[in-house]
Amino acid sequence: MTKQKAFVPLIVDVAVPVGSYYLFKNGFGMGTLAALGWSSVVPAVRTGWGVVKERTVNGLAVLILFVNVVGLLLSFVAGDPRLMLVKDSGVSSAIGIGILVSVAMGKPMMTAGMKPWLVKGDETREAAWARLQSGSEHFRRAERVFSVVWGVVLLGECVVRIVGAYTLPVDTMVWLGTVIMVVAMVLGFLVSGALAAGPMAAMLAREVCDKEMGDKGGADRSATGPVPVAVGAVAE
Repeated sequence: MTKQKAFVPLIVDVAVPVGSYYLFKNGFGMGTLAALGWSSVVPAVRTGWGVVKERTVNGLAVLILFVNVVGLLLSFVAGDPRLMLVKDSGVSSAIGIGILVSVAMGKPMMTAGMKPWLVKGDETREAAWARLQSGSEHFRRAERVFSVVWGVVLLGECVVRIVGAYTLPVDTMVWLGTVIMVVAMVLGFLVSGALAAGPMAAMLAREVCDKEMGDKGGADRSATGPVPVAVGAVAE
């Protein structure tokens, strides 16, 4: 798999829907409802195609579709300024819940976002990933931890913003909400990197090295042939 192909799922399932939303809304002047509706077409088609043709559920496509549906429902919220501030945290909670559900189902969806950065489009690392994923419980646990960290961080961000919306002045929360989001993202990267992505990268590097050493040892033994036995040697 080339490095470009490794990022195709992220581009199709995340970048295209999110980018099309802003294109429809800011570029074509559509309303929020229309922009969310049209940007949901790609993830909806991807989800349907996976279920019907491949008998699988595309986690990233389902997550984006779920977030868009939540956004459509929240777009009807109006009136109370504090409720409007809470509305901004709805997307974070939707993503966090979706991620945690995927872990409970045994399909941690944040793997799709992490894997391209660790594999880097290298076929050797891709093969090492497959071996570890099928044969190493420690590797699979780290994979689940990565998604759990992000699910908890996003839900935590939602809770903090809701509490702030009803306990702090509205003018304060208008700018503080963005600060909370940035802090949550930084925290997510640091914790998930320390607990999961970092150890997984080390396991991948070790697996690649062990495989190369094993292949080299096998090739050396094949080249030298069987070890000669001295004529007349007596077996003990």
